[in-house]
Amino acid sequence: MSPLRPSSPARPSGARVKSPHQLIAESGADLEGHGLKRTMGLFQLVCFGIGAVVGTGIFVGLSDSVAEAGPAVVLSFVLAAITCVFTAFSFAELGSAIPVSGSSYSFAYATLGERVAFLVGWCLLLEYGVSVSAVAVGWSQYVNELLDSLFGAQLPAALSAGPGDGGVINLPAVLVVMMAATLLVRGVRESAGATAAMAILKITILLLFCAIAFTAFERGNLTPFFAHGPAGVTAGASLAFFSYIGFDAITTAGEEVRNPRRNIPIAIMICIGLVTLLYCAVGLAAIGALGPDAVADRPAALSIVVDQVTGSTVGGGIIAFGAVVAIASVVLAVMYGQTRILMSMSRDGLIPRVFERVSPRTATPVANTWIVAVVFAVPAAFSSLDVVVNLTTIGTLATMVVVNLAVIVLRRRNPEVRGSFRVPLYPLSPLLGVGFCLYLMYGTGWATWLQFAVFLAVGATVYACYGRSRSRLAVADPGR
Repeated sequence: MSPLRPSSPARPSGARVKSPHQLIAESGADLEGHGLKRTMGLFQLVCFGIGAVVGTGIFVGLSDSVAEAGPAVVLSFVLAAITCVFTAFSFAELGSAIPVSGSSYSFAYATLGERVAFLVGWCLLLEYGVSVSAVAVGWSQYVNELLDSLFGAQLPAALSAGPGDGGVINLPAVLVVMMAATLLVRGVRESAGATAAMAILKITILLLFCAIAFTAFERGNLTPFFAHGPAGVTAGASLAFFSYIGFDAITTAGEEVRNPRRNIPIAIMICIGLVTLLYCAVGLAAIGALGPDAVADRPAALSIVVDQVTGSTVGGGIIAFGAVVAIASVVLAVMYGQTRILMSMSRDGLIPRVFERVSPRTATPVANTWIVAVVFAVPAAFSSLDVVVNLTTIGTLATMVVVNLAVIVLRRRNPEVRGSFRVPLYPLSPLLGVGFCLYLMYGTGWATWLQFAVFLAVGATVYACYGRSRSRLAVADPGR
C-alpha cells in the first residue's frame, strides 16, 4: 500500500466534492476513528458481514424466489451473487483506499459530489433502515414457528402481524429492534462478539438443514428446471438479491476495524463466497426434498421442509430457533451500519448534529442508535414484509451502481489514493457491475420504479431545503 499524498487534483467547477484525503483526516481513519475504537479483527469482521447478510432473505424470502423461478432458483442465487461480486470488488477497493465509516455515502462524496452522496445516503435509509423493519417482520414469523414447535401455541395474530397481514401490531418485530439497540449502545466489542456467536450458530443451523433435506433428495423434484423460463430466473434473482443485502455493511465499520485497509477487502470477499455457496446448497436441498410447489409462498419454509422430511416437529423447531437467532443478528448488524452512515452524514452537516455525538463512556453513538431504533420500529410494527422488499432491493442496487462508478471516477481524479486491493479487470469489472445492477433493477417491476422515483424526489427536496445550506463544505467555503 502506498501512502496518501497530500495533493489532490482540482475538483470540477461548482461541484461539492470532499476529497478522500479530507475524509480520512476528518475521520481519523488511520488512527482512532472520530471517538470510535478499533476493536474488530478480521474474524469478527467476517462474522459481522455474515451476520448482516444471512437472515430473512434465506429463511423467509427463499419461498418467494422459488415461486418466481422454480428449481432454477439456484441460478437466481448465482445471478444475484454475480451482481454482488462485481460490486464487491468496487467496495473492496474503495473500502481499503478510503477506510471511513460512511460506506457508499462517503465513497460518493469523495468522487461524485455532495448531491449524489446525499441521495446515496437517502437510499441507504432503505437498505439499512427499512430492511431492519423487513427483517424484524420475518423474525416475528419464525418466533411463532418456534413457539408452535415448543408449546403447540402461537402469539395472537393481532399482536404478531401488521394490519396488512391480518393483525394489529407486530410486537415481536418491535422487540427485536429494541433488543438490538440495547446491545449496540453498550459497545462495539460486545456487539461484535454477539454477532460472531450468532453468525456461527446460523451457519451451523443451515448446514444442519442441508444435511437433513438432502436425505430426502429426489432428482425428479428439479424438473422441469426452468419451470417459469428465463424471465422467472430474472424475477427470482431480483428477489434473491434481498438475501445478499448487507455485505456492504462491512465498509461501515471502517473506523472500528484494526488494519482496515487490509481487513475490509478480505472480509468482503470471504463473506460473499461463503454466503453464495450456502444459499445455493439450501435452495437445492429444499426443492430437492419436497419440490418447488411445497416450498413456494410458504412462510418459515425451511422448518416446514424439515418437519416433513423427519416426520417430527423437533427438527423444524431447531431450524426455527436458528432462524430466530439468525434474523436477530441481521437486525443487530444492519442497525449498526445505519447508525454509522447517519454519523458520517451528520459529520458533514447534511443532517442534525445529534447523529454524530459519541458517548465518551461507551464510545458509541447512543442518541443516534435510539433514534434509529424508534423510527424503524414503527414500520416493523405495522408493515408487511412484501411491501418493503422490492423497494429496499431497488434502493440498494442504485447505491451499488454509484459505487461501481465511484471506482472509475476515483482512479481518474485521485490516482494516488490506493489501498491494498485493486479491482481486477478494470474498467470492465465495475462496468459489468453497473450492467448487472441495472438488469436486476429492471426485474423489480414498474410499480417499484415509480415508488423509488417518488422516494428520490422526496430525498432531493430534503437536500435542497436542509442539507445544501447546512453542509459544512458550504459553511467553510460559501462559494461552493
